Formats: sequence, structure tokens, C-alpha cells
Amino acid sequence: MRACVALQKEVWGFADIELVPLRMFVVAGKIGGQVLGAFDGRELVAFAFAVPGVRDRHPYLYSHMLAVRQQYRNIGLGRRLKLAQREDAVVRGLDLMEWTFDPLEIKNAYFNLERLGAIVSRYHVNQYGITSSPLQGGLPTDRLVAEWWLKSKRVEDLLATGRRPDFTTVKTITVPAQIYEWKADSSTRSQALQVQERNREEFQKAFAEGLAVLGYRRDSQGDGQFMLGTWQEQRS
Repeated sequence: MRACVALQKEVWGFADIELVPLRMFVVAGKIGGQVLGAFDGRELVAFAFAVPGVRDRHPYLYSHMLAVRQQYRNIGLGRRLKLAQREDAVVRGLDLMEWTFDPLEIKNAYFNLERLGAIVSRYHVNQYGITSSPLQGGLPTDRLVAEWWLKSKRVEDLLATGRRPDFTTVKTITVPAQIYEWKADSSTRSQALQVQERNREEFQKAFAEGLAVLGYRRDSQGDGQFMLGTWQEQRS
């Protein structure tokens, strides 16, 4: 668990005041949460961290962190940890896991929607305030809420076939591939902020109209596109 604390700092570059402390990792494992690690020999190279939650009297797990060391990425390790989280949750009788992710992170969005089968119907503005992590580029910490309905037909079909179910796309919201360069450079950060503010408005309007994000695609230039439609399946 001490290694988890160190790895989160390595992955996100947080100042010490923003780190999840050791005691929270200890507590999570004692109150129905999850602390799952992946090891190369005795070395921790990835972990998933979740705490229990309740909303509208519905118990679920909130997956607060999934961290993978740089040299161990793009080999499916993150997905294996998420599936381990799902397996553990289902055995315990839970049917929902949630987490948040940055709407400007193209790779994460693809992973959550296309590789896991999560859906999105909520948007939080500046959830954590301005953070010390350089990955945020000084922008507000806007977040989409991923809902992973663990025993839904959508998720079970995707895990069985490797493809999410088809649906009718009603609306799309685009993130340009240059967003990472714009965030990293103070001279172009305003362009990233404009994308964030434009997309924030589009998401909020779409969710108010009852739409949900059900898919994600990337074009040959690396641009990302959220695909929104209606999900008729019963969630619980």
C-alpha cells in the first residue's frame, strides 16, 4: 500500500497535499472497498483503488484510481485490473461501479466506453478544483461520470464478443488530437480551454435531453468523438 501511494505520485505528479494517503488505502480494504495490485515479481507496477458508495439507496463501488507505470502500459494491464474489480464486485452482489474521467483525455474515453462498455450521463464541472497535476494543464478539472453496469447485457455482450452493442447515434461531441499540445503550452492553453467550455455546454445540454454517451471513435488524425444516443436497457 505504501507502493500505491508512491505510484500515484509517479503517474499523476500530484503535490503531496493532493495524494490519497496510506491510511485511506488501509481503510478501503476494511470497509468493503478494493485495493488490487499488479506485480512484476515483487514490484508493484499497477493498482486499482475503489471505495464503497450509496446513491438513491443503491450501493455501488466508486473506483477512484487506476494507475499503471509508464513502461507497463498498452499491454492490457489496466483492463485486466478493471475486470478483476468487476469479478470481485459481482461475487459480492454489486451490479454497479462508477468512476470519473477527463472528457479531454481521448485514450481514456475510448478505453472506458469501447473496451469496458461504460455509459455516461452526468457531467461534473471543476470537480477537484485546479489541481497540481501537470496532466491537467492548469484547466478546470471537469469530469464525466462513467457508469459500469456490471451485469447488464451491454457489458456482458461486450466482454463476450469484444464489441459493444450497436446503437443509433443522435449526437457527437469532438475532441481534437492537438488538445494535449494545447494544454501543455501556456501560449496555446486558451485553445484547450475553449474546447473544454464548448464541450461542457454540449454535454450538459445533451444529458438534460436524456441522451447518454454510448460509444467513442477515433479518426485517422487521432481526433476523438463521443457518440451519444438513448439507452433503453434497465440499469439495475
